[in-house]
Amino acid sequence: MSKSAVKSNRHKQLRSFCMAAKVGGFSKAADLLQLSQPSVSLQIQSLEEELKARLFTRNGPKISLTEAGKTLLELAQPLVEQMDSLPTRFAARHKPEVSAEINIAAGEASILYLLPKIVEKFRQRYPNIHIRLHNVSGKSGIEAIRNGEVDFAVGPVSDVPADILYKQAYRFVPVLIMPFGHPLTAVEDISLHHITQYDLILPPKHLNTWRIVEDVFQKHQLRYKGSLEAWSWEIIKKYVELGLGISIVTSVSLTGNEKLVAKPLSKYFPDYYYGVTMKRKGMLSLPAKNFIELIDPSFFQSSF
Repeated sequence: MSKSAVKSNRHKQLRSFCMAAKVGGFSKAADLLQLSQPSVSLQIQSLEEELKARLFTRNGPKISLTEAGKTLLELAQPLVEQMDSLPTRFAARHKPEVSAEINIAAGEASILYLLPKIVEKFRQRYPNIHIRLHNVSGKSGIEAIRNGEVDFAVGPVSDVPADILYKQAYRFVPVLIMPFGHPLTAVEDISLHHITQYDLILPPKHLNTWRIVEDVFQKHQLRYKGSLEAWSWEIIKKYVELGLGISIVTSVSLTGNEKLVAKPLSKYFPDYYYGVTMKRKGMLSLPAKNFIELIDPSFFQSSF
């Protein structure tokens, strides 16, 4: 077998291996790769023989990675993702003269804290692509997707409609933020009862964060002191720094440059997930796909 044939076959082997590891079975991996189940099994068996290592523990139709398999997955997954996205990335870079526009819906937290580095990286790679950020989120963002006003949205989604695709990309934890010297900074295990003793600064009532805070306190039959409502996470943090109250926020909003103390509240509040939302049957432009792959390189390899 020629060297080029060996390299081509190696990519197929690793691609089958990574997909089988991801979905936990050869049959499902074969379906997603549009191959026969015996082909996938033979590719992985051949890979095991070449590497002289057992990659999977087989239990009927179910499989699980061995320690050797985990090591190989860590090494192979980035290579497979880069190879699979090579045609798309090459096409985008090969025609720098082509200009286009992508429209992205995102809430304040996504625009301020998640997207800057992604936008910066995208602009470096594709300087002729114009980006428009639409400050809408939640149901408004989904409607903007449906109406064709934006290509996709970035942010949290609590309820995913049947005509919409959503994939999580980031996880953040709930935290209580306080100014330096606040009495609760000395408390190791902060309870909801502790929080009720101090003025609480919250976002507007139409935001999901406010509803979650309200639900959690009601569930524990406690009433908090809502002293101030502010529409911006930056404003909330500033007022906390000034000692005008404490607040419950998501860790996504913390940059590390704030003059305040943050303590986790995962004991009472759920984690927050941010991801990418798009039409289930929609067609994305190449620039839009390139942007999403900077957020999640495996986004378009997933079965939803």
